[in-house]
Amino acid sequence: MPDTDQLDHLGTESPESALPGRRLSELAEQAARCTIDCCGASSMVCEGGAERPAAVTHPDLAGLVSVQLRSGDGPIPAALERGEPVDSADLLREERWPGYRAMALDAGVRSSVTIPFRRSGLTVTLSLYSFRPGALEDAPRGPARALGDLAATCLLRDRSYRAALTELDQLGTALRTRPVVDQACGIVMHVLGCDADTAFGVLRRISQGTNRKLSDVASAVVDKRGRGLEKQLVSLSN
Repeated sequence: MPDTDQLDHLGTESPESALPGRRLSELAEQAARCTIDCCGASSMVCEGGAERPAAVTHPDLAGLVSVQLRSGDGPIPAALERGEPVDSADLLREERWPGYRAMALDAGVRSSVTIPFRRSGLTVTLSLYSFRPGALEDAPRGPARALGDLAATCLLRDRSYRAALTELDQLGTALRTRPVVDQACGIVMHVLGCDADTAFGVLRRISQGTNRKLSDVASAVVDKRGRGLEKQLVSLSN
């Protein structure tokens, strides 16, 4: 099992650690340190979009990640597709992934393994590299797996936290703008002699038709007290 301090550090909340890049960097660095004969690591998160944040422990490994993403061929794409570890015990004898294989051998990498971790539409991949052939066969069952499991859980929690903050911000905006919308509805009700639902529908149609926020439309109605808007309000209420 990985060192307890490593797990505690990976799970610590802070503004910086909540960023995907920081989580991925910590995962790659700690997994490389606790895996025997590992010369470096890379990690990446996929959430269905085109953007795939990644981190590497050495600049030379960035090329190994990018060549796989460009070509769609290599252990990372294979692990994402299969949902299980993909390894190459000896890249010198490997016949798959020619682009990745050539770049890895040029960097002195002889073996690698990529481990995927899936959580509710989010997939984290952890790739470990070694200068020695056959050195990473036990890595998918070693400390790196526990670190990857924790990192995936933390990234999922970070995503939920960001979504909650966005929802809270939207709710706060709605609460701040509600009084002016209510005022505007009252003015429209007075001008048209209609009920509240009809008045709100009129404001919403103006918002959609002019591509302006509902709160901005409401503010304009309140500022003018409805003056000069009578014809437009009447046409929209029909």
